[in-house]
Amino acid sequence: MHTIAELNVLLRVRVELPAGMKMATDEFRDGWSFVRTGGASRIEKKIRTRGWSFIKIADGSLRSGIGDTSQQAIANALRLTLRHVNSDFDAAEVDRIELTQYPWFFLARVMVNPYRIQQGTAPVPLELASPAPVTRRPKLLPQNAAELFPHFGSAMPMLKELLVLSRSPQTRIQ
Repeated sequence: MHTIAELNVLLRVRVELPAGMKMATDEFRDGWSFVRTGGASRIEKKIRTRGWSFIKIADGSLRSGIGDTSQQAIANALRLTLRHVNSDFDAAEVDRIELTQYPWFFLARVMVNPYRIQQGTAPVPLELASPAPVTRRPKLLPQNAAELFPHFGSAMPMLKELLVLSRSPQTRIQ
């Protein structure tokens, strides 16, 4: 299995490349293959010398995955991320990998930046140039959380109260 790391580049299996350009690849999953050598800048240089364009059009897509090993978790997150890459994009670069180890599994978060390979230097279609931005979840509760969620954090006292009430002689059914 290919070791997945930041700056790895993947190509769609059926990507159209400039005439005479061949790239050594390793199959990944779901119609994607890893480029064995070189990052996005090296591939861009090869493609531009043949009169084609290698364009990073949009910001990345971020997804999470779990696995028994770190590489399984990264591969699962990468697979989910690549499923959300628009079919108009021919390549993707692994931008960032965040890995967390738990006692029984690994959790990986992978961000991928999509690229488009096209003949010439034609402008990019406007609908591809501005995709929806990646939004992150807020890490803190809102300032008015107590009003929005009045029972937040109070499950244990409520359960204790229910347990005490169920043991009291007045509430027993005879």
